Amino acid sequence: METRQAEERHGRATNGFVGVLFGLLTTIAALAFFAQASAVVAARQRIVVGAVGMVEHALDLLSERHAVELDEERKAAMVSNLLVVLCSDRGVQPVVNPGTLYGG
Repeated sequence: METRQAEERHGRATNGFVGVLFGLLTTIAALAFFAQASAVVAARQRIVVGAVGMVEHALDLLSERHAVELDEERKAAMVSNLLVVLCSDRGVQPVVNPGTLYGG
């Protein structure tokens, strides 16, 4: 009888320990996931800030050197394309347009 009670106590203690351990591991995993997500967001913010600076610099150089005249629509398209290329986390594929989007 005494052995059976000892075994039951041991089983409950083991189950309790496993439950506490599982809870701690779940909490640690959640904290690690949150830290990783925060790091990804911070890295993305730095990438975007750098890309915007590069685009601004490109527009300034083009303007200073009179390399090309861009209306606001073409400038917006160029900015959009550059930001996609600079901020993308995957390789980009160039698209060759044999004609013009502008009827002139």
